[in-house]
Amino acid sequence: MHLEISVRKLPLKHTFTIAHQSRDAQETLIVKISEGEMYGLGESTTNPFYGMTAENMAGCLREAAMFLRGKSLRHPNDLWEDTQVFFKGNPFAQCALDMAVWDLYAKSAGKKLYELLKLDPGKIPLTNFTIGIAPIEKMVSKMKEFSWPLYKIKLGTDHDLDIIKELRKHTDAVFRIDANCAWTAEQAIRYSEEMQSLNVEFMEQPLAQRDFEGMKEVYKYSKLPVIADESCMTEEDVDKCHGLFHGINIKLVKAGGITPALRMLEKAKSLGMKTMVGCMTESSVGISAIAHIAPLLDYVDMDGSMLLAKDIAEGVKIYPDHVQFPDRDGIGALLIPN
Repeated sequence: MHLEISVRKLPLKHTFTIAHQSRDAQETLIVKISEGEMYGLGESTTNPFYGMTAENMAGCLREAAMFLRGKSLRHPNDLWEDTQVFFKGNPFAQCALDMAVWDLYAKSAGKKLYELLKLDPGKIPLTNFTIGIAPIEKMVSKMKEFSWPLYKIKLGTDHDLDIIKELRKHTDAVFRIDANCAWTAEQAIRYSEEMQSLNVEFMEQPLAQRDFEGMKEVYKYSKLPVIADESCMTEEDVDKCHGLFHGINIKLVKAGGITPALRMLEKAKSLGMKTMVGCMTESSVGISAIAHIAPLLDYVDMDGSMLLAKDIAEGVKIYPDHVQFPDRDGIGALLIPN
C-alpha cells in the first residue's frame, strides 16, 4: 500500500468562535492510501487546543507509510492495531489513516461503507447546524441566512441565557447548546431550569473536561440531558462518563478513527447511554465518513462542510429530511481538483 499526504485550507463562511478559540479558516490534512489503481481517502483537521498540527500529524503518518509500504490491505481493525504504535499521543493522524483504510476496504469489497457495516441509511438522525459565538444580532443573522430545524448554539459568554432567549424569538427550531467546558456546576444546573422551557434538547459538555465531581451534581440535578464531549475522547473514557452524562459525543479525530469509534458506540449502548458523533469542521471527506456510520446514532453533528465557504471535496449531501449518498463505493468522497 502507498500513502500520500496533503494539507489544505478550508475557508469558512463566517468567523467561527467557541469558548476557547476563533478561526476564519480551518487547516486540514488529507490522506490517500492506494493499492494498485484503487484508493481510499481520510481526513483530520488540525486543532491548536489539542496541540494537533499538520506537521506532527504528517510526521506520524510518514512513519506509518514506511511500515505499510509493500503490505497488502487487511481488515481496518487489524491495520489499526498494527499501526497504533506510530500514533501514540496523536489520534488525529491515526483517524485520517483509519478513515482512508475503511474507504479503501469498502471499495475493495464493491460496497458503500454503510452497506459493508450492514447499516440502514434511512435511519440517520437529523444533523444540527452550528451557530458559533458572536454578537447576538450576528447569531440571529446566521440563523436567518441558513434556515434549519435544529441548531447547536455555542455558548461560554457572560450572557448565555440572554443569547438563547433572544434566538428563541426568531425561530421555532430545536436548540442544542454546547458550552465547551465554560460553566460551573451551579451555572449548568441553573441554566438548565430556564432552558428547559426554551425548547433546548440537551446540554453538551458544560463543565471542564475532568470536573467529575461537578458533573455528579449536574447529572443529578440538571433539568436537561447532558452529553459528554471533551470528557469522552478515547475508549477508556466511556466507562468514566457513565453515571455522569446521559450520553457521549464521539469525535472521530479525537478517538483515533472509525475503528475505535465503533467500539465506543457499542460500549455506550451497552451502558444505556445515548450516542452521538460530532465533527471538527471537516470537508466532505470527513463528513461523508460520519454519515455512513450515522444510522448507529441517536444524535449527529455533521455540519462541517455546510459551514465552509468552499469545499475541497464532494460527497454526501445533507437535507432536513434525508442524506443523499453519491453512487460510489466506500465513503463516496472525491477531492475537487485545485
